[in-house]
Amino acid sequence: PTLGAHTTELLAEQRLPSGVPTESAPATPSPGRPLEGLKILDLFWALAGPGATRTLADFGATVVRVESETRPELLRAGNPFRGDDGEFEGSLQYHSSNAGKMALQLNLSVPESRQVLMDMVAWADVVTESFTPRAVRKMDLTYETLRKVNPDIIVVSSCLMGDSGPLSDYPGFGTAGASFAGFYPIVGWPDRLPAGPYTAYTDYVSPRPTVAAILAAVDHRERTGEGQHIDFSQMEAAMHLISPLLLDDVLHNRTAGRVGNADRVMVPHTVAPTAPAGGDEWIAIACETDDQWQSLASLLGRADLAGPTNDERRSRSDEIEALISDWTATQDGESLQEQLQAAGVPAHQVQNSAECVADPQLRHRDHFRTVPHPTYGDSFVETSPFNLSRTPGAPQWAGPTMGQHTFEVLSELLGYDTDRIADIAAAGCLE
Repeated sequence: PTLGAHTTELLAEQRLPSGVPTESAPATPSPGRPLEGLKILDLFWALAGPGATRTLADFGATVVRVESETRPELLRAGNPFRGDDGEFEGSLQYHSSNAGKMALQLNLSVPESRQVLMDMVAWADVVTESFTPRAVRKMDLTYETLRKVNPDIIVVSSCLMGDSGPLSDYPGFGTAGASFAGFYPIVGWPDRLPAGPYTAYTDYVSPRPTVAAILAAVDHRERTGEGQHIDFSQMEAAMHLISPLLLDDVLHNRTAGRVGNADRVMVPHTVAPTAPAGGDEWIAIACETDDQWQSLASLLGRADLAGPTNDERRSRSDEIEALISDWTATQDGESLQEQLQAAGVPAHQVQNSAECVADPQLRHRDHFRTVPHPTYGDSFVETSPFNLSRTPGAPQWAGPTMGQHTFEVLSELLGYDTDRIADIAAAGCLE
């Protein structure tokens, strides 16, 4: 819609049924978590998928992830490590993205493992997988196959490019996904090669819509009794984040390029050095409004520059950014941050990992948590990406060790007796 097209209509509309209070009562914490009872068989891999099921585990879902010694989770090799570099159980990325999950060690290449897997499908409400469609067909794990075992099952396929189309069988990670989605040409300096966003970008952003899609499917099944297949493309999910640039290209034939730290709207929008000189200390500064710029110009001692509007400043951006850098380079970053924020100018120090862990805002939010781990006693994970007032979620333990809950899953969740488990082990299923 055009700006304000429905304002009058919406203001006139009765927004609440009669008798419904316009102010909600204070939230009272609940002893339970909202997803308790939801059962998930997790065949996701690496980060994009596991990040989503990790969130569901935080809020009470029973998540059983499958791996084996012949095909261990890739993130087990990801830095940094809890112990010495390269320790198999020590990856902090694995600990965080799989926190609160149960681990079933099951070698899917062994034929006898097939029945165990199908019993898990029958147990589950949701099955998640991130294989290519070709691999799914080869293993006969299609939605049609799984729904014969569990008619109302929800199956989530989260591969890089989606389940159909000429590139659907293209395997890859979030670096390739970000490249396909158009992120690489727009990140970096104009006179240098494309830098791309940090690491496997689509792996970090796609878990959020994956969580929403799963919850929508669960809600639909609760209302209708129907399961469904979610065909989720990591690349397409990430592409939504640059939709204004895509529209600008389609509508105005303007293809976005690399602009460094500059912004297409805000001036100045820069990262400037702070003292000590050459110490790799920086501060990010942005002015969204003319009032913010006037405050910054006053701090710079350049009241003569307070008058130019945003568009006028754009033609002088190099001059303005050089002036800011000369001013910040002689000052302590933390003091400067406080000075700028007090004046109403958006600014913050650029923080490294150690500074993030010590950041007072993140500490207040309890963002980094210490949780139990069977090998190290405890480990560090990030907290849930959002909070609920009455039913808060939180990680219960760090990513499980290889096969940590195998016996518990087989005996308690599937009801296998010890003889059945022994036969499965003897067949090599639990390697």
